[in-house]
Amino acid sequence: MSRWIKKGISVLCAMIMVAGCLTGCGGRSGATGGSLIFLIWDPGQKAGMEAIAEAYMDQHPEVTIEVQATGWDEYWTKLEGAATSNTMPDIFWMHSNQMFKYADNGYLADCSEIIDEANYSEIAVDNAKGSDGKIYGVPKDKDTIALLYNKDLFDAAGVAYPTPDWTWDDLEDASVQINGKTGKYGYMAFSHDQIGYWNFVYQNGGQILNEEGTEAKFTDPSTADAIRYYIGIQDNAWCPTQAQFANTGASELFFSGEGAMYYAGNWDLVNLCRTYPEMNGRWDVSVLPKCPNPANGDGRAVISNSVSYATAADGKNKELAMDFLAFLGSEEGQRIQGESGVAIPAYNGLEDTWVKTFADNDYQLNVECLTEAFDYSVKYVNNPSRPSWEPKVEQIMLDIYAGTVTVDEGIQKMQDSVMEAIAEY
Repeated sequence: MSRWIKKGISVLCAMIMVAGCLTGCGGRSGATGGSLIFLIWDPGQKAGMEAIAEAYMDQHPEVTIEVQATGWDEYWTKLEGAATSNTMPDIFWMHSNQMFKYADNGYLADCSEIIDEANYSEIAVDNAKGSDGKIYGVPKDKDTIALLYNKDLFDAAGVAYPTPDWTWDDLEDASVQINGKTGKYGYMAFSHDQIGYWNFVYQNGGQILNEEGTEAKFTDPSTADAIRYYIGIQDNAWCPTQAQFANTGASELFFSGEGAMYYAGNWDLVNLCRTYPEMNGRWDVSVLPKCPNPANGDGRAVISNSVSYATAADGKNKELAMDFLAFLGSEEGQRIQGESGVAIPAYNGLEDTWVKTFADNDYQLNVECLTEAFDYSVKYVNNPSRPSWEPKVEQIMLDIYAGTVTVDEGIQKMQDSVMEAIAEY
């Protein structure tokens, strides 16, 4: 055999070995080196996203990934401008309330072939779909809502801490006692949908939209009664008014010792532990109190939402971006995210990676109960016309609180606003 043939075989073998390494390390066929920009809206999650990017780059040294974090409002302004000019970042987060807008207008790449739906929460997969049923994002996480309670105020009032058996009645009773004995607020019910009244609606067996998202259900008795109840909480001396919340948020009142309870998303917990380290061990979390006498169902429900990773349909680095997306959705990538402590992985079976973060850092929160709440979670309310009706409904709620419209008038206005948006879409 001539030395030229031997040399050719050696080169060929080397090329095969390199290709095999790329495939074995999680790369997809055809993926090549390059640089990717990864845009997110939460600076608190930047370190976690960088950890995933580092793991990918360790396996693919020919690739560089830069994670850029910005605020929520700036994020969507920037992304919308980039979409219309075909200059979207290589990888970016997609919120469920924007998914239809970007997917239905052809801005997002179809990710159906790079994920196995069975690996993820059903809610997370559904939130990654466009109107055509195709999957336009890789499920990133799943979330839930927690009841935060200030142990110092409970102790001062001699009130037992919340338990999973608590009902709305227990929430009220504890609030009355805490306010009466300490002068501080009890449960602080601020105007919000996912972190507020939606949970009460579904606990009472009501709905905001029907299952198909084609009809508003605000005026249904079970829905309307729950909305009336939630708004009526503000009439108690133990709950701040919405005008007070506009000046001082519930979290500020809570961590300054002025309020005993409020609802928050699980995505806030790590940042709260880090922001108020002197309070660690002096507060804890529980599942949401259930409806004591629901019109339908067993009284348990919690709104669950999710975020997806996405890439542009016509991005200049689409092939590499799709490869990185596959890694973001892999068990390895999702595990790294869970270990960052901010978000619960969408990947089934990795909830404990998030739970373990709190034990490892001695944050002293009983967060495991929150992952158990996924058993009765309700998918975040959404449909293609949501960007049109959401701000109108939000404003109507504030008008009700301000007394410029009655509760019943406001409920009818919300019903009409959503139905009009659906009809116009």
